Amino acid sequence: QLQASGGGSVETGGSLRLSCTASGFTFNSGSTAWFRQAPGKEREAVSVIRSFSVPYYLESVKGRFTISRDNAKNMVYLQMNSLKPEDTAVYFCAASRRGLISSSRHVSTNYEYWGQGTLVTVSS
Repeated sequence: QLQASGGGSVETGGSLRLSCTASGFTFNSGSTAWFRQAPGKEREAVSVIRSFSVPYYLESVKGRFTISRDNAKNMVYLQMNSLKPEDTAVYFCAASRRGLISSSRHVSTNYEYWGQGTLVTVSS
């Protein structure tokens, strides 16, 4: 029900914009997140957006990544600037019908819907 796109290969300092679209689900009704998983590492929440709440950002991406939502198009984006090699990972969009609170929004098991993942590779 979720489809992520926009990944690719860039050099350090480059930018990419990831997009997530949904069918059968309205993003503005709950929480939407971008997670990432690098080889050999745990999946981690990069950013989360929900209505009437300040977006969550992983500390290492603050100031470089911006999450946004277009309700008219039912899409969520992750603008990634100043990319670093450590940002290399498969990025997944995930959604929950619940407006997750700050203590739970970064937990992957709280999300019912997942996209297939899009690979981001940042070379040095």
